[in-house]
Amino acid sequence: QVQLVEFGGGLVQPGGSLRLSCAASGFPFSSYYMHWYRQASGKEREFVATISPSGSGTNYAGAVKGRFTISRDNAKNTVWIQMNSLKSEDTAVYYCNVQRLSANYWGKGTLVTVSS
Repeated sequence: QVQLVEFGGGLVQPGGSLRLSCAASGFPFSSYYMHWYRQASGKEREFVATISPSGSGTNYAGAVKGRFTISRDNAKNTVWIQMNSLKSEDTAVYYCNVQRLSANYWGKGTLVTVSS
């Protein structure tokens, strides 16, 4: 059974940093691309970042490129996203995602609030 659990959300001031973690289980983690998405209140869920199974390839949404960094440790079945230079518009619930066997799996999300 695929499980994704996000950690690390909270309140941070504009310009600050936060690192989110996603602990994965129930599937061969090292074989899958992993993704981060986010959903702001009243808006649709949007793509944030993706990382290849080996970790050598990454891709980012334009809004976060240069500020966010996705990484993974296949020995720990964990994927992270380091978020720097946070802006108020980064406020959202952040979700970890894996697409496996034509199904989409999501964690419950972790709330990031950027506010002074």
